Amino acid sequence: MKKSLFALLACLSVSSVAMAATDYKPEYKMSVVVGSKLPWGEGATKFTDLVRERTNGRINIKVYPSSALVAGKQTNEFLILRQGVADFALSSSINWSSTVKELNLFNLPFFFPDYAALDRVTEGEAGEALKKVIAKKGVEVLAWGENGFRELSNSVRPIAEPKDLKGLKIRVVGAPIFIETMKAFGANPVNMNWSEAKIAFQQGVVDGQENPVVGIQIPVKIWEYHKYLTAWHYAIDPLMFAASKKTWKTFTDEDREIISAAAKEAGISQKAAVRKGLVAPDLSAFTLLEEKKMSVTIPNAEQRAKFVALAAPIVKRWEGKIGKSLVDSARKAIDAKDTK
Repeated sequence: MKKSLFALLACLSVSSVAMAATDYKPEYKMSVVVGSKLPWGEGATKFTDLVRERTNGRINIKVYPSSALVAGKQTNEFLILRQGVADFALSSSINWSSTVKELNLFNLPFFFPDYAALDRVTEGEAGEALKKVIAKKGVEVLAWGENGFRELSNSVRPIAEPKDLKGLKIRVVGAPIFIETMKAFGANPVNMNWSEAKIAFQQGVVDGQENPVVGIQIPVKIWEYHKYLTAWHYAIDPLMFAASKKTWKTFTDEDREIISAAAKEAGISQKAAVRKGLVAPDLSAFTLLEEKKMSVTIPNAEQRAKFVALAAPIVKRWEGKIGKSLVDSARKAIDAKDTK
């Protein structure tokens, strides 16, 4: 009798899942603004593979790389996700920071000292607060990934302190805080897309750029354009595995758990890939750049302090835009000792 009851319950459970799945789309769209071969794009592919495998093909997510769903305009990604035009995304906090001002937390110059501090923020109270802010705007953040600390490369000279940046034209992303920061350091910031930037580098009309090393600079072979790299950790670029709330609410609780677990697993491996060779004692990423005839400069404490001093007014000004309570919560996590 018990065996029959258990069998009946199992059949009902399977049947309910199957009925729910009949309402699912044959394909869900996932936006990624970079190419599929970069660690960022590979993280999205791993996520979709895990979801497909663990739902036995009931949930099929297709990655649309290279800003295909936003016609090249990366800052529109949050809008199409909120509207449900895209169902999922693996997105940079930078690209969403114009819409979600709180995400400028990660754009604050010289705010995050290392990767451990970033993890304490994203996995702690500040990270949860950000998820709630974004959820209110129609997007569910499932897990954190990473593009990495943004480092500086240029074709003119080594840069160890602010005076070395004076007068250099540096390509930056369009977020206002990056433009303000470069101006404070004495550089001339230029906002342009990457394809235009490469031409500008070759023509010598733009001197440098700032991007993560493993996430961007090594894959695009930055040594073909620039001889000098400064590893200064001036800003960090976390990624978010996210879902449109319109799509998210159509899944069963069981499938939401599967998708969330897949995002967390993909995020862990994606972050590890982006950090590989950048954390002592393994600094092989910098060794590779040196093998490509690049000169790598790591500012010492005194030199770094000069940048931090110039950045302080920017941090103070943006603290009000981001929200003091959020910034304070992040500071608390950054200052805490890692007990793991």
